[in-house]
Amino acid sequence: MLHVFSVYIAVTVATGLALLLVWRHDRKQSFTALLGLSHLIWTAYPLSYLVARQPDVALKVIGLMGLSVVPSLCLILMVKGIGLFSGRHVSRRHLQVLFVVLLLAHGALMGHDMRWAQAGSATINITISLIVASWLRKQGPGERFTGILLVLAGINQFNFVVHPGDAGALTQTAVATVLRLMLAMSLMYAALTRSAEAGRRVRDRFFQLTDRSPQGVAVVRDQHVVYINPAFQGIYGMNRVEQAPRVFSPEWLNLTTPLAARKPIQQLLSQVNNGSLPLAEWEGERTSLDGRRLYLRYKAWNVEWDGEPGLQVVVSDDTAQHEAARALMWHATHDELTGLHNRSALLQRLRELFDDPQQPAFALILLDVDRFKLFNDAHGPAVGDEVLKALSAQLLQTLGERADLMRLGEDEFAILLVAPDTQVAAHQLTDDIQTLLTQPLTLSAHRFFLDVSMGAALHPGPATSPYALLQAANAAMLEAKRLPGTSVQWATEVPRNGLAAFFEAEQALRAGFENDEFVLVYQPKVAADGHRLVGFEALVRWDRPGIGRVSPLDFIPAAERNGLIVPLGALILTQACRQMAQWREQGLPLVPVAVNVSPLQLLDAQFPAAVMNTLAQFQLPPQWLTLEITETAAVAHMDQAREQISQLRQQGVDVALDDFGTGFSSLNMLRSLPLHTVKIDRSLIDPMPESHAVAVVKAICDLAAVLDLDVVAEGVETAAHAEAARAAGCHALQGYHFARPLDVPDATQWLQAHA
Repeated sequence: MLHVFSVYIAVTVATGLALLLVWRHDRKQSFTALLGLSHLIWTAYPLSYLVARQPDVALKVIGLMGLSVVPSLCLILMVKGIGLFSGRHVSRRHLQVLFVVLLLAHGALMGHDMRWAQAGSATINITISLIVASWLRKQGPGERFTGILLVLAGINQFNFVVHPGDAGALTQTAVATVLRLMLAMSLMYAALTRSAEAGRRVRDRFFQLTDRSPQGVAVVRDQHVVYINPAFQGIYGMNRVEQAPRVFSPEWLNLTTPLAARKPIQQLLSQVNNGSLPLAEWEGERTSLDGRRLYLRYKAWNVEWDGEPGLQVVVSDDTAQHEAARALMWHATHDELTGLHNRSALLQRLRELFDDPQQPAFALILLDVDRFKLFNDAHGPAVGDEVLKALSAQLLQTLGERADLMRLGEDEFAILLVAPDTQVAAHQLTDDIQTLLTQPLTLSAHRFFLDVSMGAALHPGPATSPYALLQAANAAMLEAKRLPGTSVQWATEVPRNGLAAFFEAEQALRAGFENDEFVLVYQPKVAADGHRLVGFEALVRWDRPGIGRVSPLDFIPAAERNGLIVPLGALILTQACRQMAQWREQGLPLVPVAVNVSPLQLLDAQFPAAVMNTLAQFQLPPQWLTLEITETAAVAHMDQAREQISQLRQQGVDVALDDFGTGFSSLNMLRSLPLHTVKIDRSLIDPMPESHAVAVVKAICDLAAVLDLDVVAEGVETAAHAEAARAAGCHALQGYHFARPLDVPDATQWLQAHA
């Protein structure tokens, strides 16, 4: 008997451990863990039988308890495991109730003759086995065979009933050993079949996803491409040529990839292959096989493909976005009429020169056409434009490679000259311009003699900043205008009158802050479709005693210089929130109110907390407040801006990027900052509905749509502006066409009438 029991225990332990190992290999096959544990617990059943046969009463009681607990616990594990096996959910409460019932039933049966107790236990086992076998009848062959084996295991318990005593126990144990072995093999077969099927489903899903993905996907193994999806073929134009070279072959690289980009890419991929870099990313210009210029982004990482290591490369086509960004960048830094760089480009270049540690010597010459208004009045704007284009062409030819020419305004140009002997070179250049203008300017139907006034400022010199240098050159140009003919004046120092005015304004500004002289006006924002009121922008005004209402353009720079901009910003935020609370108390429907944020406020780590405290003070939900930051501020303080904006957005406050399109990093701003809205600068709206202007605005709207951003058009002053902006994709409009900035009573009426 001990020999048969030992074989049973050994087989049951082995099959139980095997099932647990299957579960360890694939944790999704959790039924194997439960049934493996059940197998291990069944090893205690023959041991309990041997203990129950002992003459000692205490041992007999322990054995009978084992004969009650072991089958009850194993049946519970079987029900739970087969439930998972068949896709049926058996709740924990039901299992607990069933365990108590089984334990009581087995305990009651063990109080009678062991033969009848075994008959009752076998009946319970068969009943439950039939139930769980019915759960498996619609499963696969392995599952159905498992159900049959469970029923046979229950029937096997009647061996002891038919042949009571040790003979029946031995027969039952021997048959149970075979059944346990077959049951474990059936379960392992079913588990492995399910794992293989799951693997096939994952692979099929991969192919379905990649075949329909807009991103190109290629898998490289042993320097050979083993898979490419349709998007990859479309991006590179493989389906547009008669015969495409092997992907990533030398011929392929010669046709598609610039020579300078190949070595850095190879170094990145080598790092990925040797495991030192988990993910490689790069981007750049490429050429498709059918000759199209592309801008692509790449990611590459190691994968396993058919049991062997490989490299997966994902290609994203950013050509449209890149071209749109280039168009935006060109428009932001160039003059539309002449193609020259504009004022923004000049300021950026001056900043770079002032920040250069080598302190290069350079000269700034401002050139203004005298009496240019006469050309427009006498001959019309078209002739005036022709004059400006012809003049810029002549100046470019005269300057050559010596200096850069830029157009700052309607009839104002700037010349930036960088040279070691700046003063000599600048005098020679101005002399050449004076000589040039002694000859008439020849147009298609006219010949004009022009006079210009030039003001020149040198660096190093009294000016210590780009704006001071511009101020000095402008003051010299105004002096030149007092002289007849084409003339030039040289700046010697920053005008003292200007500095005195700045100082006086700063002092008055401090007094105005202490005397509560600042008020807010509210300019409506309306929906592009239907012109429903969707928000206000709160704009600060200074009611300066003795002067009247002062525009922020005249006092905000002074506030930023003397540090008052931070408390002023807090005052503006508080007034805007107080006004929204008052509107709410009046029973008016609220719309979001936007408040401008200074660059210095972005540098304050406590700024997000201050905003939330102000909202809490007036019991306002965060969604009713929008904070607007200028693109220039975001560029100058990118890291701080990203952190501050992220905290505000997490609290529910929307953040908008103001004056979009006037800076130098517009696309980078949109990609890097967690924004909600982008506001297109009025300089881009003003030329609409001209086709080139509409194209630029539409490109912005398309890019914003990809990034899930709302778009607000500023400076909408005509019905044509409004319709063109709406058609281009703007969501909201703001400008004089709808309303000028309104005092509180007028804004309240707007809220009552339009919200």
